[in-house]
Amino acid sequence: MELYDAMSTLRAVRRLRPDPIPDDVLKRVLTAATWAPTGGNHQGWRIVAVTDPDKKQALEDLYRPHWQNYVPGYEQHLKKMPETTRQSSQRALDAGTYLATHLHEVPVIAVFCFNPEQMTITDAGLERPSVVGGGSVYPAVQNLLLAARNEGLGCVLTTLLCIEEAEVKPLLNIPEDWYTCAHVPIGYPVGGGHGPISRKPMEAMVHFNRWT
Repeated sequence: MELYDAMSTLRAVRRLRPDPIPDDVLKRVLTAATWAPTGGNHQGWRIVAVTDPDKKQALEDLYRPHWQNYVPGYEQHLKKMPETTRQSSQRALDAGTYLATHLHEVPVIAVFCFNPEQMTITDAGLERPSVVGGGSVYPAVQNLLLAARNEGLGCVLTTLLCIEEAEVKPLLNIPEDWYTCAHVPIGYPVGGGHGPISRKPMEAMVHFNRWT
């Protein structure tokens, strides 16, 4: 795909078919992740590509309760939205529930891991949540998402399973000094999948020279 077309149509696709992904396609998507930049080119991240049915079921069993706890609050939020916004948000919520009950069926769950000892986390001492370390792993996540889009695959960045890191690490044999930061289900879309996205315009997001 043309790059700008891929970026402007990269939706969060949560309804995925169980159809297998050809090995060569999956290899291209995973390889794209390795091209991402990292601080000092240390590449202090790894992917555990989960394809084993039992492990995928175990991940769903950990994920589903957190999604179910999230839904009631979001439903209350929906009631306050304008009708036009509410409809699209309700569809997203329904798709999220679909994923939470079909996660075990997706062909691949890419579990992104990171090692903070291999990152220069310059905001670690500030009196706010630290985010800088993510700059050495989330570009790889975005590369993977864009590559999946290019291959006609659906995908979505999820983080709820990070709550269950203590359970996920032994399940996937993740070393003690490595941690989880994203879980990306990948598969062919059930329906249309990707398409035009809705975002705030550039003028609302970008300030030149000073915050205005």
